[in-house]
Amino acid sequence: MDQLVQIIGSLLILGAFAAAQRGILHQRSRTYLLLNAVGSAILADQAILGRQWGFFLLEGVWAVLSITSLAAVLRARRVRSPKQTRSPADNLNDETDRMVINGH
Repeated sequence: MDQLVQIIGSLLILGAFAAAQRGILHQRSRTYLLLNAVGSAILADQAILGRQWGFFLLEGVWAVLSITSLAAVLRARRVRSPKQTRSPADNLNDETDRMVINGH
């Protein structure tokens, strides 16, 4: 069962990374950050259970960075007033977490 849980956590992270590399997800999108946060949290938990401290350090830091980045993205969307300038990443939402690649 532990192996299945580890595979699921790994697939979440790898799926987000592959989607970002192919231009399907933006690295600051909620979906990308959530997939990374959940996947790395699962793997960090598994590392603790297996007393694999180096692996826990890697995945624990990955989870913390993903969660803090997700919180910053969510906070920025709530705080920003309509008159402020917008970046292309601001147009992303759960349904359209796609990166527009201009000329690439």
